[in-house]
Amino acid sequence: MKKGIILSTFIVLALILTGCSNKEERTNANERVKIGVMLSDDGLGDQSFSDLGLIGLEQARDELNISFDYREIQHTKTYENGLEELVAQGNDLIIGLGFSLQEALETIAPKYPDTIFVLIDSVSDVPNIYNVTFKEDEGSYLLGALAALRTESNVVGFIGGMDTPLIQKFEKGFTAGVKSQNPEAQVLTTYANSFGDDKLGASIAREMIAGGADFIYPAAGFTGVGAILETQKAGIYSFGVDSDQYYLAENSIVTSMLKQVDIAIFNTIKEFVETGKISEKNQVLGIKEKGVNLAPIRVINLSPDEQSKLDKLQEEISNGSITIQ
Repeated sequence: MKKGIILSTFIVLALILTGCSNKEERTNANERVKIGVMLSDDGLGDQSFSDLGLIGLEQARDELNISFDYREIQHTKTYENGLEELVAQGNDLIIGLGFSLQEALETIAPKYPDTIFVLIDSVSDVPNIYNVTFKEDEGSYLLGALAALRTESNVVGFIGGMDTPLIQKFEKGFTAGVKSQNPEAQVLTTYANSFGDDKLGASIAREMIAGGADFIYPAAGFTGVGAILETQKAGIYSFGVDSDQYYLAENSIVTSMLKQVDIAIFNTIKEFVETGKISEKNQVLGIKEKGVNLAPIRVINLSPDEQSKLDKLQEEISNGSITIQ
């Protein structure tokens, strides 16, 4: 009899403890930091910038136990609508993924001064908008130097998505890198005025190839993907951008200028989760800060001298001996 009472008491206690445990798990789930993301007009599937951002968010979800949601402009019609929806959801931190979000963020953020917003790829002075930008010109400089060392035609090409200060940084760095190793080389430059038109990218690439270009560097999102695929058809070399795009054209892409958007987003969320704030108003990430880098060099084999030159250039950019004007 006593054994039965003891067993019954044990079962009741176990059920109570289980209930408490489940309640605690539910409470912890409800207390997870919530991240909202407004994507730029290219959205997911650009095989570059936006997709990198998603990788960083997924890593934060898996390692930091956050939850996240995102909006794309094709569903919200305007950036402002998407941002308002994310605020209404009660997100603790809201990220605008791309320079094109700046105006909308600067409209919405002052209305919600207690919410922290992060702008990736541009700089805002609004107090509750924190900025993360990259030194794209540094990584692009290395690509330009590599193209200059290996061009046979003395002609290389750059394709920009939009003629904006941000994309001009890619062009400026690339051209400076070319000229640093081969002052006589010609750099063909075209701005597509689109980040989402692969057919246009292919057309621009064909024009550059007809003009003698044997290396093409597109900083143009999905427009750039079209250009890269065209270089492979023509049997010339290309460079990827933002992420390692080698898989797109394994006979063409020599390397890619890595813009570590995923790492920047993960680190920003990590700081916010751990401290409840973001300490730095303006993060600027270059080679020294591991914000930009080069993917492995494939397709061509660099001589020891060429590799030494690239390594030295990277070191000099990192320590400030080379500044890109």
